[in-house]
Amino acid sequence: MRIPLAPDGYRFILPLLALTVLFAALGWMIPAGLAFLALAFVVNFFRDPERAIPSEPGAVVSPADGKVVEITEDKDPWLTGPAVRISIFLNVFNVHVNRIPEAGTIKGIRYNRGKFLNAASHKASLDNEQNAVLLECGPHLLVVKQIAGLIARRIVCWVSEGRACQRGERFGLIRFGSRVDLFLPASSEIRVRVGDSVKGGADILARLPG
Repeated sequence: MRIPLAPDGYRFILPLLALTVLFAALGWMIPAGLAFLALAFVVNFFRDPERAIPSEPGAVVSPADGKVVEITEDKDPWLTGPAVRISIFLNVFNVHVNRIPEAGTIKGIRYNRGKFLNAASHKASLDNEQNAVLLECGPHLLVVKQIAGLIARRIVCWVSEGRACQRGERFGLIRFGSRVDLFLPASSEIRVRVGDSVKGGADILARLPG
């Protein structure tokens, strides 16, 4: 059975596969076993399964797989009005491909270097390396932040400014543990609670006003 993988993963998978085969051919079974375990971990990390995208009007789907660790009133420099932030923590066993939460147009992309604190901490939203995407969805503006974690050292974003995107469309990934923050209008109807496990592109987090 073919495992769907994010293209970014092949730069890690192919060298590990070559090492596994080489060590096995040389009869070095312990190194071969270790290389195989690393290969299995990386293949699992970069898996990219298809998802059934909800069609409910005004729905905002999760931009990431993981656990909802915080729902709070917050603000972002791109948003002039009050907002609510939903933070999702991704451990190393979650799917790490990120998805567009609602159909719209990319109005801006902003990358900031920063620290590599534990992504489950609320300080990660302020201090960690991150990439923010501003999305215009009709009359509403949303911000999705890809935030590096304690292990993660690489944020990948596949979209560009001015591009129209569909709900649930893949737009990037974060390697090896991370966090994704979603900023919504404060009057949005929130449909998740702290502690909920969510799947990117498939689970509805909120419904936009109107």
